Amino acid sequence: ANISGYTVPAVFPVLTVLFVMIGYQYICPAGSTSCRFGNGESFPFSKYPADVKRKSPDPGEDAPFRFPSKFNFTREDLERHVDFDIKENDVIVFLHIQKTGGTTFGRHLVRNIHLERPCDCRSGQKKCTCHRPGKAESWLFSRFSTGWSCGLHADWTELTNCVPAVMNKKQKKDAPSNRNFYYITLLRDPVSRYLSEWKHVQRGATWKTALHMCDGRPPTPDELPACYSSEDWTGVSLEEFMACPSNLANNRQTRMLADLSLVGCYNLSSMSEERRAELLLSSAKRNLLRMAFFGLTEFQRKTQFLFERMFGLHFITAFTQINGTRAAGVTVGTSTRRRIEELNALDMQLYKYARELFSRRVQYCHHQERQEERERKREEGSGGKGTNV
Repeated sequence: ANISGYTVPAVFPVLTVLFVMIGYQYICPAGSTSCRFGNGESFPFSKYPADVKRKSPDPGEDAPFRFPSKFNFTREDLERHVDFDIKENDVIVFLHIQKTGGTTFGRHLVRNIHLERPCDCRSGQKKCTCHRPGKAESWLFSRFSTGWSCGLHADWTELTNCVPAVMNKKQKKDAPSNRNFYYITLLRDPVSRYLSEWKHVQRGATWKTALHMCDGRPPTPDELPACYSSEDWTGVSLEEFMACPSNLANNRQTRMLADLSLVGCYNLSSMSEERRAELLLSSAKRNLLRMAFFGLTEFQRKTQFLFERMFGLHFITAFTQINGTRAAGVTVGTSTRRRIEELNALDMQLYKYARELFSRRVQYCHHQERQEERERKREEGSGGKGTNV
């Protein structure tokens, strides 16, 4: 071929094609799930429906996460793509931890996802019907779809032992034997979450109907003493709230994500305090790592980005960051803050772990997107070479 007077060797187009093929194999090796959608099809370069297409969060927003790695996360830990099949037997299970922004996120799940068959949310009803296309069965297990079917704010221990049976009961004879459950949750800065729970309890919240089931039974009054003797704890001061040793607000996120069977449930005499704390934290980290997805309340856009990337489901409108919370309006002194951190020492460690894992996954997904974009441009550019101009 002759281009502007310069003769291109005949072998040049062949080398170009080989280079592109080798590059593609490097980016999307055989068997890779990172280049595939939930339906198993090859990963397209524009995966958003035309009416909900949007730009992913600016990688520059990751600046707060640029710190040395303290955990040895592997590529498998970061490469989290779920082959979620909404038309078949897959179910998303939302573990809703109190005061982590779960109510807002739960509403996003039932009202804001672009679906072939949107959830049916009717005015005046607390729950929505989220059925699969062509089937009268739910693909979502959450407060706003199935209700508190496993108890109010059921934790990991309760959900993993309850959800399969509840779903089978709802479907009765047609219950599939190969159903996949994908657990998701949100975490929040422990001090902010603790202050938010205190303010919520101060206004009259009790969560009295929570079951706290573990190993087939709820805790006894001796295992879980009440912090107050009246109907609720309205007007409780922060000092009183912190002074109750059985307050479930303490290390709530770690406890709700851990397998409580490993520590004798709520029986504190089954082992030493140090051993119990060690087992709870390691179990919570392990379960969080293995979950299909988790987000952080403080990073709404990145939470949306990761969910969409991992599940292949896309929200209609973008998440918004609301920083003017009740907890944000509470000013505490240095000594009080230190005391809250001590009461939530396990949550502090868990959140540190979660925040780095979250940030690495965001960065990894941005890296994948850049690779995909370079490959797209490379393929476009190679299409016109070797022709006369």
